[in-house]
Amino acid sequence: MRSPTMGDRHDPRPEAETATRPGVTPPAGRFRVGKRFSFDASHQLPGLPDGHKCARLHGHTYTVEIVVAADMLTGPGFVTDFGDLAPLRAYLGDEFDHRHLNEVLAVPPTAENLAAHLASWCHLHLEPLIPGRVAAVRVSETPTSWAIWEADPR
Repeated sequence: MRSPTMGDRHDPRPEAETATRPGVTPPAGRFRVGKRFSFDASHQLPGLPDGHKCARLHGHTYTVEIVVAADMLTGPGFVTDFGDLAPLRAYLGDEFDHRHLNEVLAVPPTAENLAAHLASWCHLHLEPLIPGRVAAVRVSETPTSWAIWEADPR
């Protein structure tokens, strides 16, 4: 049998069946997929001590990661088609990219508040269009700092 790195991904063993094949039941659990988007924006945080760097006007290349979960897969074996998440990409581009977040959000523009805002938007505008549900929204201001909103487990 050739290695998957050599281009042959077929495993002839019967136990190699996938959850998308009729009659194959995966173990109890949930499927999750994620998609990342990015945008650039400025902000400044009110109420911080004098001299705090985040109180000054500054900007970030934000990364937003959405996680969608489902108990069952839809054809051809998706939680959701990644293309179905395009409305979130459009919303981020139209409303947040190259904007001053203090003028966009009704709350201080922390990563936590942005994650909560985007989770609410996804619940209202994205979930009705996709199979599955939004399980988490993660917002990163830098490659090493992030905030996450997670749905209550069902």
